[in-house]
Amino acid sequence: MQKASVLLFLAWVCFLFYAGIALFTSGFLLTRLELTNHSSCQEPPGPGSLPWGSQGKPGACWMASRFSRVVLVLIDALRFDFAQPQHSHVPREPPVSLPFLGKLSSLQRILEIQPHHARLYRSQVDPPTTTMQRLKALTTGSLPTFIDAGSNFASHAIVEDNLIKQLTSAGRRVVFMGDDTWKDLFPGAFSKAFFFPSFNVRDLDTVDNGILEHLYPTMDSGEWDVLIAHFLGVDHCGHKHGPHHPEMAKKLSQMDQVIQGLVERLENDTLLVVAGDHGMTTNGDHGGDSELEVSAALFLYSPTAVFPSTPPEEPEVIPQVSLVPTLALLLGLPIPFGNIGEVMAELFSGGEDSQPHSSALAQASALHLNAQQVSRFLHTYSAATQDLQAKELHQLQNLFSKASADYQWLLQSPKGAEATLPTVIAELQQFLRGARAMCIESWARFSLAVSAWALMATQTFYSTGHQPVFPAIHWHAAFVGFPEGHGSCTWLPALLVGANTFASHLLFAGCPLLLLWPFLCESQGLRKRQQPPGNEADARVRPEEEEEPLMEMRLRDAPQHFYAALLQLGLKYLFILGIQILACALAASILRRHLMVWKVFAPKFIFEAVGFIVSSVGLLLGIALVMRVDGAVSSWFRQLFLAQQR
Repeated sequence: MQKASVLLFLAWVCFLFYAGIALFTSGFLLTRLELTNHSSCQEPPGPGSLPWGSQGKPGACWMASRFSRVVLVLIDALRFDFAQPQHSHVPREPPVSLPFLGKLSSLQRILEIQPHHARLYRSQVDPPTTTMQRLKALTTGSLPTFIDAGSNFASHAIVEDNLIKQLTSAGRRVVFMGDDTWKDLFPGAFSKAFFFPSFNVRDLDTVDNGILEHLYPTMDSGEWDVLIAHFLGVDHCGHKHGPHHPEMAKKLSQMDQVIQGLVERLENDTLLVVAGDHGMTTNGDHGGDSELEVSAALFLYSPTAVFPSTPPEEPEVIPQVSLVPTLALLLGLPIPFGNIGEVMAELFSGGEDSQPHSSALAQASALHLNAQQVSRFLHTYSAATQDLQAKELHQLQNLFSKASADYQWLLQSPKGAEATLPTVIAELQQFLRGARAMCIESWARFSLAVSAWALMATQTFYSTGHQPVFPAIHWHAAFVGFPEGHGSCTWLPALLVGANTFASHLLFAGCPLLLLWPFLCESQGLRKRQQPPGNEADARVRPEEEEEPLMEMRLRDAPQHFYAALLQLGLKYLFILGIQILACALAASILRRHLMVWKVFAPKFIFEAVGFIVSSVGLLLGIALVMRVDGAVSSWFRQLFLAQQR
């Protein structure tokens, strides 16, 4: 085989592996560009005047606030059917008896007694249904993925625009208690915080009891504007026992008492939000996209009437991200810049006593602000990357332009507004739902010596203090040799950190001496020495000299065998690496509902994939170097042979 053929064939095999990694990554590890733009009161989301309800009001931003305070109770893994009553849908049949049914009885009682004050929704969650990704969705209104390409790759902190940042920028006092995951996501953002460790899933009570110790005293103190309590007992009970265990009934009954206590303490200017971040399977796990995992409960209540009509017989299904723009406008805040959720329009109707026309106009105003914000985000995002489909994006922008023009005409022509309002609302909702669907479609698609050689890179990776998790990356390597920093240069520190992390892969894949190992081994083989005619008798007399070691120089007799051996060695090495990356892909896929999938298994896949790329590049460079040395040695042999002939 020729040099070029060997290199091209190995490059083709590497490409096949790259394609496999890319195919798996595109489906399992969702990716998108993370924008750091932020909304502000000083910059409306689009042209035109502010809605009629926000002009001249003190503290008004894009829209006048409906509530001064919010209590957000996040019950981890609160599946939708956990909030359902225990009754039978079949006449004359006994009610279904399951441990988790009917335990949140206070919700149903409030819905029956005060139908214009409360609503229960089925919150449709976007996968992955893991807590950190769901918290990002509940605060940014976007579709968080495992890889958010941006400036915070070394940190869990959210740098995208979010509700917590908008609240603190507006001077609101945000108090948090519960899951310490929030500490990493929003460092230093809370005016007061009580964090409790969330790792021990077998502990059902420590976090919940810690919250209850501070919850009611904090509410009674009045030193807060937004109070967030993140309970973990239901989620931990699911992981430990499953949803059908009696312990689940106990935890849900405890949460019911919490809700009752909060309702009794609410003032008229306060909104209560009880939400689950995701659901759980019949085994109590989550992380995937099954119906039970993506179905969570969402309950809203206010001491004052908010809803113009009574609740429907079947709760409405809404995307989970819809809560973000809704809370932002209800609190008089700008909608976070990257939000793609749709406001829950009925919350802007004005209550049961409001006139139908004014209710519809208020809904249209909220939807138009929301649509302006989403249109601005799509324009900014499409200018920064090509993730979104150009044709669909153009169609959506045309739809928004028409809906916005109709809305402005509606404001200028009050006489024809009553007939036009439903059409405008429908157009705005169509745009918002189309934008979210487009984003989901774009972002949310999950020989033994050679083996020892391949595994030496892994052994060296760990022995030098590295681990396949992002917090363990040696970021200080970026400043080796540059104690004063790099100025505005970004590629050099990235190169230094990458070299420090994957040096073992590059070294053991590209070392030319290791590539010559099989030939040194084969030097123990023997080849019959060519005897001159007439010396057969001498050969029989000296059998110990019948054969001689081949050594490395036998390659000079058959260079095509040399290249074939290099190809065989490279393929064996790539095969071992391929098995490793396949095992990581299978582990991440099979364990996608595991509690630690986004902390352990997915990062392991990322490191193995990058390590494979580095190793394969090093292998190609190493083989190319060996071929270059071989060519130089061959040239030297030819010159030596010619000199001897002279």
